[in-house]
Amino acid sequence: MSNTEQTVPLQEGVQLDHFTIIRRIGGGGFSVVYLATDNNSGEEVAIKEYLPYRLAYRDSDGVTICVREEGEKVQERFSHGRRLFFQEASFLATLKHPNVVNVTGFFRANQTVYMVMKYSVGVSLHSYIRKEKGGLSEALIYKVFLPLLGGLAMVHDKGMIHLDIKPANIYLNHDFNPVLLDFGAVHPMFQTRQYQPGQVVTVGFTPYEQSKIGGYVGPWSDLYAIGASMRCCITNDAPPSAEDRRMGDAEMRPMAESYKRRYSQRLLTAIDWALEVEPAVRPQSVAELVEALNREEVEESAGSSIGRMFDSLVGKLSRQESK
Repeated sequence: MSNTEQTVPLQEGVQLDHFTIIRRIGGGGFSVVYLATDNNSGEEVAIKEYLPYRLAYRDSDGVTICVREEGEKVQERFSHGRRLFFQEASFLATLKHPNVVNVTGFFRANQTVYMVMKYSVGVSLHSYIRKEKGGLSEALIYKVFLPLLGGLAMVHDKGMIHLDIKPANIYLNHDFNPVLLDFGAVHPMFQTRQYQPGQVVTVGFTPYEQSKIGGYVGPWSDLYAIGASMRCCITNDAPPSAEDRRMGDAEMRPMAESYKRRYSQRLLTAIDWALEVEPAVRPQSVAELVEALNREEVEESAGSSIGRMFDSLVGKLSRQESK
């Protein structure tokens, strides 16, 4: 590979539309994310650039994207991915929810597409779990996932499914308010009976039906990924592959048995329910999973437990005084 075919990020000071690049702050195999300044408002924003490193590279001008010549149908694959990236940006720009990434604009330039997002300081749930080595408190799990489910419900109400939920795509700001990121795999529910070529699969977080040709994916598929993400908050590990579990090649002990001394049965059984291998056995909607989690009853249960302890202590003291 020549020096002009390195997949390098945009450098500080590069101008994109009315934005100035500050530095690279993230990215993966299909995109690069930058911190930038809006030249009109002076505010900092995040800009995501479509740049699949296996299909394209940065030209010698340091800005333009070029498609690699080798390989069959490379141009077609690059163009298809660019269309999907544009589709993702278009969809997200219509969503306004505090727990879904806020896309404020998108534009074409340099033979690719850019997505402009609101920027806030924080960390991914994946990084936080690794830092804490799992074992996150029940209170924190509820604080993160109940609002996140609210955002996911809005996505589903729009007739779309995410299909790439995992701790790495859940962003936490300074007060642990969650934001659902990376809708690159999103597509309409009415197309869900047909396998989508190029579908993102993350072992442990992807349900069985999503990785199979003709698999019937839907809201229940996103809820499997939510359950896997909640489980990871506790165990610090992704669950075993759903396919291996279905084929009997891997076992996964129920959370309600393994962690019953540290977490409420309500939380653990909700996680186990979301992680059922068979789609029809899982919760079918966000509302069903939220009802199972039912934070209000968890809090009331804790309060009732304290009340019973207090009543027991008062009764014991009364009996002692009567003797």
